[in-house]
Amino acid sequence: MIDHTGISVVDFEAAKTFYDKAMAPLGASLLYMVPEQYTGGAKVGGYGRDRPVFWLHETRTSAPGRHYAFTANSRADVDAFHKAAVVAGGRDNGAPGLRPHYHEHYYAAFVFDPDGNNIEAVCHGSA
Repeated sequence: MIDHTGISVVDFEAAKTFYDKAMAPLGASLLYMVPEQYTGGAKVGGYGRDRPVFWLHETRTSAPGRHYAFTANSRADVDAFHKAAVVAGGRDNGAPGLRPHYHEHYYAAFVFDPDGNNIEAVCHGSA
């Protein structure tokens, strides 16, 4: 049902650095930057695998506390996401592991991005 979504970021370059590294293990990257002539001078860029689906919008204030979960193809990808995100400056919010209270194969990891958003990578398959 969701075609795309986005978040506001205060420091676009810091957010871009974080998401460039955190998204790589999930097979996603920055695919498009909207020309600033169409954004009132703000930086706006979209991440995805085949098309931009997760957008960063530069703003003066962010609204932390949002949660975004990204699909991982394997548990190893979840592990790699968590490691890359923490190395990129994210704060650990839940090490990779099973969360059986969701379902028996729910394997996920959580980090806070530079703006305080709770970012998750999840694999629903069995080991």
